[in-house]
Amino acid sequence: MSVVSDNGHPSAQGRSRTGTARAAAGRMGALVTSVMDLHVRIALQEVDREKRRLISGALLLSGGLVLLLLSLIGAELALLLWLHGSLAWSWIHGALALASLNLVLAGIFLRLGGSLTQGPYLPETTAGITKTTKALLGR
Repeated sequence: MSVVSDNGHPSAQGRSRTGTARAAAGRMGALVTSVMDLHVRIALQEVDREKRRLISGALLLSGGLVLLLLSLIGAELALLLWLHGSLAWSWIHGALALASLNLVLAGIFLRLGGSLTQGPYLPETTAGITKTTKALLGR
């Protein structure tokens, strides 16, 4: 509400209040913009750090899984040698026994993993899984 003079025009006092309010609003807007820019800059730095952390973690996990696989292959080889040497099994009998053991363990793991991954999924998750599967299978 501005102050009106006798001739119907806003007085100098009314104009100065409006100008001061606009200047204060402008300064407040500039301050908020500056704070938001700072927030965005900090968030981008955090995203870069998190991205590096996740990539490093994925590489280390991959390396660990490769070493785990190599140790399992070594353990199976040692077991095959033990079956052949200690129990006097033929190579083919030892290999068949290990293959049977691997099939049983794989069946158990697949059954447990399948039951753990069942359940309701969010629509975005289902769409992402469908797209990934189609891209991998080339359909």
